[in-house]
Amino acid sequence: MIEATETEVLLKEQAGAVDLTTGSIWGNIWHMSWPMLLVMFFNFLVGLTDIYVAGFLGPEIQAVVGFVGQLYFFIIIVANAVSIGTVALVSRAVGAGRVDEALSVARQSLLFGVVCAVALTGGGLAFQDEIISLAGFSGSVRQVAVDFFVIFVFALAPNYIVIISNAIFRAGGEVKLTLQAMFLVSLINIALNFVLVFGLYSFHGFGYRGIALSTAAAMTAGTFICFILFRHSRWKNIFSGMRHVSVELVRRIFFLSWPAALIQISWNAGTLVLYNILGRLQEGSITAMASLTNGLRIEAIIYLPAFALHMAASVLTGQNLGAGEPGRAEKTGWKISLSGVAFVSLMALPVFIWAEAISSPVAKDPNVLNETARYLRITMLSEPFMAMSSILAGCLMGAGDTKGAMLVIVAALWIIRLPLAYILAVPAGYGAPGVWTAMVVSMVFQGIAMIVRFRHGRWKDIRP
Repeated sequence: MIEATETEVLLKEQAGAVDLTTGSIWGNIWHMSWPMLLVMFFNFLVGLTDIYVAGFLGPEIQAVVGFVGQLYFFIIIVANAVSIGTVALVSRAVGAGRVDEALSVARQSLLFGVVCAVALTGGGLAFQDEIISLAGFSGSVRQVAVDFFVIFVFALAPNYIVIISNAIFRAGGEVKLTLQAMFLVSLINIALNFVLVFGLYSFHGFGYRGIALSTAAAMTAGTFICFILFRHSRWKNIFSGMRHVSVELVRRIFFLSWPAALIQISWNAGTLVLYNILGRLQEGSITAMASLTNGLRIEAIIYLPAFALHMAASVLTGQNLGAGEPGRAEKTGWKISLSGVAFVSLMALPVFIWAEAISSPVAKDPNVLNETARYLRITMLSEPFMAMSSILAGCLMGAGDTKGAMLVIVAALWIIRLPLAYILAVPAGYGAPGVWTAMVVSMVFQGIAMIVRFRHGRWKDIRP
């Protein structure tokens, strides 16, 4: 293991960071996982609140919230991709004891992310009509979608800062800083959802626009919260030298990030294609689209432990490889993935059994309720494969093998899921259940393929 200098050890002690390259593997997994599980739970509550509030405004608003939400995730893919590259580089540097290098990467990641956010904001505003037309909305529903999208676009820059800042905290093993930031952001978002939509006392609210405005306000507040946390952590010097751009570091971040960006582009574009396929079901299209929106938000609670462990696995793999411990990194990967499969399977069982009761809080319309319950019962069958795929993908990305994870996920999506969904839903005439079935089949393939990629072990030799 590479020894840290006295100054670097002192910085670790001041930050209260835990050495993730020694000691109990299960202890390190727990240290990284439980705060991230809470963070994912907070994100889930925000998404569920959006759908819950939209449910009082009608199925059309729910459909718009789901579609524009996917558009928004599509636009922030660069931030998510940069955060993955940041974790791979920063975690390796921290694991090797190179704190100055970790600080430099973190600084360049923030600069790169802000520049990308500004460029995407301009592009989103310039092509808003063309982007919204992808859903095929018409009349007043189209205008609602435009209003949502424009507000979300103006929130891009603060959202990028929050995403990349939390990646920096996480890569250094300081997951409690991420927990503090996202708890406050989520609390603000949920509270404003009700206040800005329905009003309070003499304030009458903004109606459906309040859902988007609450997200924009929460992310703006989150930017200031992250800056404060930077000032009180090992990253307190991150803002010094911001004018200097390191072409080499930006290049390394870019080459790690573009496969992750392609994963996000493919996944979100694929979800939009699913909405488009459901939109071809004539009189059942709105019910099917609203059911997909509801189902994805409810299903997100099953994703919570998997995504929390995905993020933990990425940092643990990166730090152990940086410390020269590839065997420990592999052992950690298998342990964390198998624990995720067990936990997710236990969560999926009650959702399968009580699908209607679980769907009823967000699905007010009887037809939407029935279809949402059917969606959940079908998709629960693939949850163990989802957990395995997600967590092992986190290991590969933390190791810098973002291309390997990309090949598996993109192939499962575009070669299996989308063609099969269209065939089963439209020509075969199975409608929405055909789409749900295709989602299951593709996830099973994805999980098996990710196991093969991780077991091959090529990721141990990658030098990001």
